[in-house]
Amino acid sequence: MFNKIITICTGNICRSPAAEFLLRQRLEAVASWQGSVHSAGIGALVNHPADENTQAMMLAKDIDLSAHRAKQLTLEHLRQADLVLVMEKHHRQAVLDLDPTARGKTFLLGHWINTEIPDPYRRGEEAHAEALRLIELAISPWLEKL
Repeated sequence: MFNKIITICTGNICRSPAAEFLLRQRLEAVASWQGSVHSAGIGALVNHPADENTQAMMLAKDIDLSAHRAKQLTLEHLRQADLVLVMEKHHRQAVLDLDPTARGKTFLLGHWINTEIPDPYRRGEEAHAEALRLIELAISPWLEKL
């Protein structure tokens, strides 16, 4: 069972917090799930809040990201996690560079839909909406597996 999940992107202000909060919301709706979901970035904008576009789009889904603060990915995060979900292939490589033992538990969030989630940072609302759409699509098959 995957009780400790971490989502990873670059800055930890757009994709990984959106995935973290969406995944947590959907998993908490399953009464039998008792785990935790966190997020971090491989080049985090440490202590920054979630991106304004991401916050607004998530709030439209009744998910409040205002408490989120970006965290830098650490070896400890990886060692504690049962499942590491990354947005792009280069994030997986960064994870494995930090902790080669994480190989068997590190996957693209979009693994089951065969896609990476492109970074919307500083690319406007359309890019944020597309990233969020892909995150939601990518989460669904994971819910069936978890």
